[in-house]
Amino acid sequence: MGLKYPTDLEAWGKWQANSKPERRVKDFVQVCLRLVPGKNSGVAQEAAEPQAGILHLRGSSPRLLVVMDSTSPTSLSSLVRPLQFLGDGDIAVWAPQDVSAQLPGQSDKWRCEPASEMDLCALTEVVTVMALGHYMGFGGAAYRLTQRTGARFVTVQHGLHTPYAPPLAPGTHLLAFSEADAHFWISDRTDVTYDVVGSQLFWDAAQKPKVDITELGEPVVFLGQMHGAELPRASFVRATLKFVKKHRAVYRPHPQEKDKLSRVVHALMKKIGVTIDESQQPLNQVNNPVVAIFSTGIIEAAIRGVPSWAYHPDPPEWLTEFWERYGMSQWGDSPTPSPSLPHIEPARSIATIITQQLEK
Repeated sequence: MGLKYPTDLEAWGKWQANSKPERRVKDFVQVCLRLVPGKNSGVAQEAAEPQAGILHLRGSSPRLLVVMDSTSPTSLSSLVRPLQFLGDGDIAVWAPQDVSAQLPGQSDKWRCEPASEMDLCALTEVVTVMALGHYMGFGGAAYRLTQRTGARFVTVQHGLHTPYAPPLAPGTHLLAFSEADAHFWISDRTDVTYDVVGSQLFWDAAQKPKVDITELGEPVVFLGQMHGAELPRASFVRATLKFVKKHRAVYRPHPQEKDKLSRVVHALMKKIGVTIDESQQPLNQVNNPVVAIFSTGIIEAAIRGVPSWAYHPDPPEWLTEFWERYGMSQWGDSPTPSPSLPHIEPARSIATIITQQLEK
């Protein structure tokens, strides 16, 4: 099994736009305003309104450009953490806002200035561009830059993938969590190369103290994913209610469950006696057993020694395959085992690969 849209960014965009009309996905609307996908190629071409953000510069002739679509913790760990291992060379970072406080070294080593997509063309020495993909605004602009200049486009995997993941950019070099993930995301394409580096997300989770079995709390916490487009909202709600009512679990809404329909569902859940976790406690501090449909939190909990399981009463074939690919145990089986981690921190491996590319 592979991607539903292995090469066609336009088709993926149409699916994303139509998958949950009630969500009015803000990020995707922004992408639509800025991108016009190339026919059958997945190449995003320039539209009337270019991206504009903050360009962070260290040195005068950066050969590496790192492009961020958001400043979320996952984006920072996937794209900024590797910079810690790249020494003091010249680097450029383009982001939606100022992230100089998160960049390596002293902040006064970085110059910050507003920059549009076209301003990036002034970075004439750049030979490698690193991003999380080309399917959102900043990543799409970064990929267009590589098409104009001939620079290499590198995609860093930052999450778990279902068949509805966006396609990789043509000709990209992928830095994947695992061999299985690389083959799944590439989906038999011959224009994409890859290296396996592991997951920085899981590496970071492994640095947290292990939870003692005597510290486990009650009840089970069910991780919400109603914001997701991979399943119909009704499927999410039915699976959630069946579990939390039967096992008296606490429902923990996903941070993105802020749309009107999600809030209505939360209110209805409260009316039928479901306890909603509104503490906003970081997931890596939750010591209760964890259950979810396909959240990364299942694996993050397992790494910390917290029992965790996947659950859906009637999973589609792709979901069962997803559980198998990531080693997630189904509810009723033994808890999900902690995944094996690489001997070298993924960020350090990414830095090594990027250094090799810059030296060519």
